[in-house]
Amino acid sequence: MSRVQCPRCLRPKTHCLCPLIPRLDSRTRILLLQHPSEVNHALNTARLAALGLNNAELIVGEVFDDLPKLLNCPGYQARLLFPAEDAQPLQAYSSAPDEQPLLLVVPDGTWRKARKLLHLNPLLAALPRVTLAAGAVSRYRLRKAPGPGALSTVEAIVQALQTLEAPTSFEPLLKPFEALIDGQIEAMGEEVFQRNHGEGKA
Repeated sequence: MSRVQCPRCLRPKTHCLCPLIPRLDSRTRILLLQHPSEVNHALNTARLAALGLNNAELIVGEVFDDLPKLLNCPGYQARLLFPAEDAQPLQAYSSAPDEQPLLLVVPDGTWRKARKLLHLNPLLAALPRVTLAAGAVSRYRLRKAPGPGALSTVEAIVQALQTLEAPTSFEPLLKPFEALIDGQIEAMGEEVFQRNHGEGKA
C-alpha cells in the first residue's frame, strides 16, 4: 500500500517538507529543466528550489518545444549553468542601473541525462554558459560526489544566487534539503550510515 503523498513537495505526508520551504525573492530568474527520470527521485532537489523561489519555474521533459518562448524573457539575459571550456565564472551584479539580470537555465538530472537534454535541445546547447566558483563541497552526505565541486541542483542554485546577488543570503533554501538528508540517515540507522558513508569512507 503506497503512502499518502503531499501534492506540493511530493514527499510522504508524514515527512512533508513544506513547513521548511521558504518563499524567497530573487533578482535572477531560474528556469529548471528537469529530466523525467528525476521526478520521483527521493532527493528531488530541483523541486525544492522551484518551490522556494518566487522567480523560478520548473518544467519536466526531454524535448522542450516552447524553449524559444521560455528563453525570450524580456528584461533578462539567458545563460546556461553548465560546464564548458568557454564557460564564464559567475560574478556579482554590478551597481549599474541598466544591467540586465540573468535568466539562469539549470538542467536537472545526472550528468549523462543533462547532456542528453542539451543534445535534444540545440537551442539550449547554444546558450552562453556560466559556471560556479571551484571548490564548493556538497552537503549531500549520502552519496560520494563524482568529482570536486559536484553539487545537488538546489546547492548549485544557492551558490549561483549567493554569487550573483551578494550579500543577499539564500541559505534558507537548503533547510528542506538538509532535513531530507537527515531523515534518510535516520531511516537507515546511524550505524549503517557510518559504515557506508562515514568520515574517511572512499
